[in-house]
Amino acid sequence: MTTKVEKSMQVDVPLRTAYDQWTQFEDFPAFMGGVREVRQVDDAHLHWVAEIGGVRREWDATVLEQVPDSKVAWAATSGATNAGAVRFEPAGPGSTIVHLELEYEPEGLVEKAGDALGIVERQVRSDLERFKALVESEGYASGAWRGAINEHLDVGTPGADAAVGSHGDSGKAGVSGKAVAAGAAAVAGAAAAAVAATRSGTERPERETAAVPPAPRETAVVEETVVVGEVVPGEGAPGQPAVVIEEDVLLDGPVEPDVPGDRGRGA
Repeated sequence: MTTKVEKSMQVDVPLRTAYDQWTQFEDFPAFMGGVREVRQVDDAHLHWVAEIGGVRREWDATVLEQVPDSKVAWAATSGATNAGAVRFEPAGPGSTIVHLELEYEPEGLVEKAGDALGIVERQVRSDLERFKALVESEGYASGAWRGAINEHLDVGTPGADAAVGSHGDSGKAGVSGKAVAAGAAAVAGAAAAAVAATRSGTERPERETAAVPPAPRETAVVEETVVVGEVVPGEGAPGQPAVVIEEDVLLDGPVEPDVPGDRGRGA
């Protein structure tokens, strides 16, 4: 059984700035909790690495559709099953609404219990808040990729059924209720696909980089682990140990951006 999450966040920077920063997929660990690495294989393919509570998970993803200043849609091709889209809408000359929709499939007892507690939904909200703090504190994008992928295809919002090549992560699941969320927030921006995406046009658009020097770094957000629930086996399973779900809770505070000042996408 899959779970859907929808979250929106108003970011007080121009639409182009918000979108351009989102195209810097390798910078996602700067604001996505638990994501250790996003490696840009090429314009449409990425490899994700997440680590929650000492448990390492990896998966591949493909961008199904990317429209400059408007949308990025993805679906998984291996590992954790997830898919979705992030959209950008103007909210005035200096403000943007970032709207994220994703669908994922929890793996294992603890992830399913954590899903019931809404841990993933809270993590997605937290990641969007960190993205907002990051881009607003800088006031400009660290880089930009203005290319398009299947911009005339309109894949809508891909669901978990679009992640045909993914096979879950049953060998590593059942330890952290937040493990799927760490990468599913492909807030977010790019994850994986049932079909290989084709780029529009034959030439790769030139990448743009920001010319403004980085702003001073600020205090980092602190994370702590809080026990949020306990799953106790019923009488029908004697001798089974209780399973404790832990969630990484992000405390309020300014974010220390960990993004280079002059980069293109995947550079």
